[in-house]
Amino acid sequence: MNNKTILLVEDNPNDVTLTLQALKKHKLANDVILARDGVEALDYLFGRGSHANRDVSATPALVLLDIKLPKVDGLEVLREIRANELTAMLPVVMLTSSREEQDLLESYRLHCNSYICKPVDFAQFVHAVEQLEIYWLVTNEPPPPAPPSKT
Repeated sequence: MNNKTILLVEDNPNDVTLTLQALKKHKLANDVILARDGVEALDYLFGRGSHANRDVSATPALVLLDIKLPKVDGLEVLREIRANELTAMLPVVMLTSSREEQDLLESYRLHCNSYICKPVDFAQFVHAVEQLEIYWLVTNEPPPPAPPSKT
């Protein structure tokens, strides 16, 4: 996790645009990888499908993960992230419009690092994303990368 790449997992085009605008404002991230559904996110993280040739040891510094996703929902993505030795300690922030208590509780049961409800107001949304980026990419001290699997 020596890079500052963010994996943004979001299917709503408006939220993608707002999030990317907020991230560009501070120019802290080297790259933002966009996955529009859970399958695409898992393929990126684990080097499958169209990402089969990607070096999976180059994990993102942060995953911003929506819950309500097509194909595979965000909770299942989180479950798979935590179940894999390579990604188990990857910082995952649930950035979602879901205010359902069940989603909140299940996210924390699955060991998300934070749960943020997307503000409806544009300025508040941008501010929330800026604060996430500053904390997770500048202030937070991440764990060392997982050693490569011996398989």
